[in-house]
Amino acid sequence: MSKLPLRIDLVSDVVCPWCVIGYLRLQRALSDFGDRFEVIVHWHPFELNPQMPPEGQNLREHLAEKYGTTPQQSIEARQRLTDLGADLGFTFDYSDDMRMYNTFDAHQLLHWSHPYEKQTELSLRLFADFFARRKDVSDRTVLADAAAAVGLDREEALQVLNDQAYAQEVRAQEQQIMAQGVQGVPLFIFNREYGISGAQEVDTFKQQLQQILDEQDAG
Repeated sequence: MSKLPLRIDLVSDVVCPWCVIGYLRLQRALSDFGDRFEVIVHWHPFELNPQMPPEGQNLREHLAEKYGTTPQQSIEARQRLTDLGADLGFTFDYSDDMRMYNTFDAHQLLHWSHPYEKQTELSLRLFADFFARRKDVSDRTVLADAAAAVGLDREEALQVLNDQAYAQEVRAQEQQIMAQGVQGVPLFIFNREYGISGAQEVDTFKQQLQQILDEQDAG
């Protein structure tokens, strides 16, 4: 049986915990379909905090200012994310001094990595750098190291960031995404037709995948 091509466009930010949870839940759903799909994932930029200054901001303070999150709510949310991540094989290692950072350079790096077919590997590396290793994912040295860790050329990555080579293209993509009404992430679009917003449960992804297969079989 030939595999069914499946394009997944994923709008995401590397400092969004629900983005990595959603992606890993999708992967778990896909694993139930064996070799039925030939999957290609395209990652698209979304900045949760485009106005974040270079020095970043304490994460707990940031959430309190942006969402009105209380310290107790923050503790509970962090524990929930930690538990969800552990179930999916991902580590959230929160601390009181953890900071939120600007991700515009990270999105430029991901854009650059696309022709090398390294977007997914690099995205997962940056998620882990931020959440598990508490690294500053706005730091160009950190970003270049992440590129090298997934097999990309470190010096070229650094040059791309220093030159801001893809700044205009990434900004244009972000503006286009927002013009389409996207206000939060993650957003999963299947075959440019079916959309799932948020880090839905594994069964929700499985239902969508099954629908795609059923429609293919019916056609």
